[in-house]
Amino acid sequence: MMTLRIGQGFDIHRLEAGDGVTLGGLWIACPYRLVAHSDGDVVLHAVMDAMLGALALGDIGELFPDTDARYQGADSAQLTRIVRDRCRHLGYVVGNLDLTILCEQPKISPHRATMREVIAQVLDIPVDRISVKATTCEQLGSIGRGEGLAVQAIVLMLAHA
Repeated sequence: MMTLRIGQGFDIHRLEAGDGVTLGGLWIACPYRLVAHSDGDVVLHAVMDAMLGALALGDIGELFPDTDARYQGADSAQLTRIVRDRCRHLGYVVGNLDLTILCEQPKISPHRATMREVIAQVLDIPVDRISVKATTCEQLGSIGRGEGLAVQAIVLMLAHA
């Protein structure tokens, strides 16, 4: 019998004037930057939290605390590989991943295919196991006013032999 574990993750960061954002391991040039201790990749932060949550391993704040200078400006793709390897060590791999990015800017659709490919490489899984969707907040709330960007991730973790 195959063991399945489901996890969900959420992350949000404030935006300020800048030259671009990293989302799903992909640099996207735009007139903003994400305010964060690490590189601020809200996509991969939500992915990591979903994976950790599925296996009851806490969250990224416990694993990579923002009080630790080692993680200042850290590459979230590398941190995600650490989480991936920790899950593998416990016998689990990502079965599929469903992401929803909530933002007004930047537009996600021109970057969706490449973002899926980068995430697949980071997680070392086929790209057809990753869904990336985006929606605006219809100018409602802080995200709708363009003050931030958020991501919701849902992951199915599969036990592997």
